[in-house]
Amino acid sequence: MDDRRFRGPMVNTPAPQPGGDEKPFALKSTIYTVGFLLFVLGVLPSLFYVVEEGLLTADSWTDLIQSYWIDFRRLVGGAVFALGLAAYLFCSIWLMFYGRGPHVEFDPPKHFVATGPYRWVRNPVVLTLLVTVLGEAIYYGSLGILALLLFIGLPFAQYQVTRIEEPLLRQRFGQSYIDYCTRVPRWTPRPPSPD
Repeated sequence: MDDRRFRGPMVNTPAPQPGGDEKPFALKSTIYTVGFLLFVLGVLPSLFYVVEEGLLTADSWTDLIQSYWIDFRRLVGGAVFALGLAAYLFCSIWLMFYGRGPHVEFDPPKHFVATGPYRWVRNPVVLTLLVTVLGEAIYYGSLGILALLLFIGLPFAQYQVTRIEEPLLRQRFGQSYIDYCTRVPRWTPRPPSPD
């Protein structure tokens, strides 16, 4: 018996070409995997936990609403913290891998990096670290951590980047870094312009 009729139409798919660009595929796969795991292992269980805890521990509607608000704040803060930390690790590893060195001035990267997240913003490591601290402030509902971020973290980051890091990078990488600074914003990420 001919079983070709049960297989469906035959489709010729081209084999991957050697030397093709696997980077976007790897990046997309990583983002999808991390996003899926955060949703399945973080968001969904947290929502069910919040509902269960709220219903079991509330003596009145006020207690229930307050319990939901605290749990919602912690869920949002935890998510901001986790995303900030994951982005921080990603940007740090990207810089170490492509720059051939850590992101510290006493042992700086050997190569200038203007790819990946560094095409969107000049300081993704610092930016993602600030987002991570913001997540902590939200999670704990802490005005002290928020004040630390706003009055010490942000000014220190601005000073460190503009007075220490950028002058050293201009010195080390010259015109290529100066051109990069005209194309890529310091703090506000934006999609890269087509080259």
